[in-house]
Amino acid sequence: MHRRRIGIWLIGALGSISATVILGALALRKGLIDSTGMITATEPFGSLGLSSVENMEFGGCDIRRDLLRNTVRLMVRDSGCIDPSILSKVDQDLESIEKHITAGTVRNCGEAIIKLAVNSNEPALKIRDEIRVVIDSLLKFKESKQLDDVVVVNVASTEPPLERRPCHEDLPAFEECLDRDEPDIVRAGTIYAYAAIQAGCPYINFTPSTGALIPALVTLAEEKRVPLMGSDGKTGETLVKSALAPMFMCRNLEVLSWEGFNILGNMDGRVLDHPENKESKILTKDAVLPGILGYSPHSQVHINYVPSLCDQKTAWDFIHFRGFMGAKMSLQFVWQGYDSILAAPLVLDLVRFADFAKRNGESGLMPHLACYFKNPIGVNEHRLYQQFQSLLEYGMKAGRADV
Repeated sequence: MHRRRIGIWLIGALGSISATVILGALALRKGLIDSTGMITATEPFGSLGLSSVENMEFGGCDIRRDLLRNTVRLMVRDSGCIDPSILSKVDQDLESIEKHITAGTVRNCGEAIIKLAVNSNEPALKIRDEIRVVIDSLLKFKESKQLDDVVVVNVASTEPPLERRPCHEDLPAFEECLDRDEPDIVRAGTIYAYAAIQAGCPYINFTPSTGALIPALVTLAEEKRVPLMGSDGKTGETLVKSALAPMFMCRNLEVLSWEGFNILGNMDGRVLDHPENKESKILTKDAVLPGILGYSPHSQVHINYVPSLCDQKTAWDFIHFRGFMGAKMSLQFVWQGYDSILAAPLVLDLVRFADFAKRNGESGLMPHLACYFKNPIGVNEHRLYQQFQSLLEYGMKAGRADV
């Protein structure tokens, strides 16, 4: 019986999330950890015949130059919560993966990201040529590892918002702009997404980067029969918001203000310290409350970089609400966690679901995966429970179809 082999191509392959995804998958494969945090390990999804983590191969690209082993070691050391003995048991696997990490693009990524790159000059290639480089890398990875398919996941640093133009809404117009090499119509995320779709690879935008899944690319994915979904993985403060905000609706309590204060370290925090990159993140986090409550209370999201936190992040939220007889009351919560450790099992889940969708002939957006994202494209439902019910229904329906 053929054992299906799929590749995970990670954009931002030397980042903390990628390092944790790879280390976690290798540790799972060797029986060193369990699958806590992975929804696909629970029913009804465990019975769907999803591709096994044991049969996943890893590659990707990054704008920095380093050894993956160094990134993983640094992440394990700084987190302080991962058993360091795992490292010696996966060292050879990590060394093998390093051969499949190529150079990324910094096109229109903003100053914060460009400064991180080995070659921080603006790309000399034309847009179409950059796309071809990415496609060639994906196809070479697939061929060299003898893979049945490759799923592309964007876990790179957050880009500034992409200013929408008419060509972003219309595929033929967008193609014409690419042919004319118009410099401001794409960011790096757009190039990666376009290349993945053209190569027939399912695409997951785990970042808040708004240029990664413009409407023209959703249309292209439908035409190419490629599944895709995004944007911005929901791992912390916004996860709690999407679970907690419906409570106020259920009791007809009016939310007057909801203030969120976030501090985090790692490369994500460093990049988000720049206002233009932070704007993309705030856009995805701000969309949740109006989508649930039906109105917009006073709400501000604050994000501050604290280098000493490394991969840890803390969110403190203050909710001011009005009840019966005009009484004003408040609720506060603190969320503390490890950014990459919260994200990694979600990435593995999304890869398995995206590969399953491709095998089953699905294409375009995957709305049943809304519970994984702060700003699920094409989905107006932001309540976590309802989003998760949609995923459960998808799993049960798919299970019945296999019987």
